Amino acid sequence: MESVLKPLAEIYPQLYLTPGEEGAGLYRQVVGRGEDTPKHSLDHFRGSRLDSVTTETTPAGEVQIVTLGDRQDFEMFLQIMGNRCMPEEIPATQGASILDGVINWPKIRKHEAEYLAAGGDPAGLTEEFKRFTAEPRNYRDALIVLSSGPYSAVRAEDIGMAEESWLIASYRIRKAHECTHFICRRLFPEKINAIWDELAADAVGLYAAFGRYDLALAERFLGVSADGYTGGRLENYAKGEDLNELARKVRRTLKHLEQVIRNEGKTDPYALAIRLEDEITVWTDN
Repeated sequence: MESVLKPLAEIYPQLYLTPGEEGAGLYRQVVGRGEDTPKHSLDHFRGSRLDSVTTETTPAGEVQIVTLGDRQDFEMFLQIMGNRCMPEEIPATQGASILDGVINWPKIRKHEAEYLAAGGDPAGLTEEFKRFTAEPRNYRDALIVLSSGPYSAVRAEDIGMAEESWLIASYRIRKAHECTHFICRRLFPEKINAIWDELAADAVGLYAAFGRYDLALAERFLGVSADGYTGGRLENYAKGEDLNELARKVRRTLKHLEQVIRNEGKTDPYALAIRLEDEITVWTDN
């Protein structure tokens, strides 16, 4: 366990906290003011042989990918890092998340030390802090967090795949899906649209896993059909909209993506992610 999470906790000490009222109060001190935590224990995580931390290179730069094999650990990690240490429920259909903008206090302290070592005036530290933190990329990190279960809570037997094969494919879909979010949010911040982003990221994930786009799987993930909403991830992104009407619009868009990807031929998944951004008008004008 510590071989994976311990180095992360040295950078993000809020991982030593546990979700709840006390943890949320401490979170504000640790993350907001850079204070230390009362304890340095990670016993609230169970650990798994599938745990790992890797770095992925994308067209938008490098991003750390944290994989947690235990579902409880995955949910706790998101509650701490994404929900500010509040024990909010994580939907069963959510198996991944991108945390973009995580404060890295060691980067801030390293810069302060370099400022002083270069002869900077200690009295000017406050102003230097403001200058340095005015640029978020100086001190904020992006993390992609992945679980290792079936994608979108779809069971292997329901799609006619062997359990092990589906788990391998699910991981590839998740990884490419979240990296697509990372790429598009960094390169195309003016085009962010919650539902479109999911459709495009699923498309890239499916392509990365199978070398082709699988329309039937894309529809199942989101729970859409010609008749409307059938139960899936789509409800996670709908904001007071009629789910059946939204599902039919999503299905029309998925069929368009199928044609675009077929016409594209063989390509790199991340190149496909960038290519699909040209198609966002299909969603916004639909």
